[in-house]
Amino acid sequence: MAETTTEKSLIALRNHSEAEQRRRDRINGHLATLRTLFPSTKKMDKAELLSQVITKVKELKHGADEAANGKLLPSDADEILVEPHQDGASFSIRASLCCDFKHELLRDVREVMKSLHLKMERAEIATHGNRMVIIFVISGFNDADIVKLHVDYVRKNLQSVLDKVHASEELMSKRMDTRKRRRIGEMWLQES
Repeated sequence: MAETTTEKSLIALRNHSEAEQRRRDRINGHLATLRTLFPSTKKMDKAELLSQVITKVKELKHGADEAANGKLLPSDADEILVEPHQDGASFSIRASLCCDFKHELLRDVREVMKSLHLKMERAEIATHGNRMVIIFVISGFNDADIVKLHVDYVRKNLQSVLDKVHASEELMSKRMDTRKRRRIGEMWLQES
């Protein structure tokens, strides 16, 4: 029985050593990849390499923040923000819609905003990749209570536009799935 305990201990030690070696190999592989991304890092030790990588990532992040400063960029998440703003005695509403870019969405948003019969002070749109953000500033309000009502109204209407887009995407996805299933079914029928 003492031999089996010793054997088990040796097997466990060997498994641990092998797992540790695989971990070190993965780390060294990633470090080798990092070395190819930075010039003159072939002879650099791991700590110095990681220090250079951290410095470069911070520079890139700072550059991206500066590039985006004051610019309109869509986020990665679908979102609707509608907020009241007060400037002295007058009130306005700032609304934004961020989602995947769809041509039909622009038409739907335009129709919804037109149907609200509100004074549009400004509208901006920005795209990045397949994402877009639309920002509206609606003005001409004198009463905070009326602004609150319109904030909810604008939010609900923009949400309905986004829901419509999501529903049409789901419907298209289901149609594609149905066609694929039908083709597979027809293929099976032909073989029998």
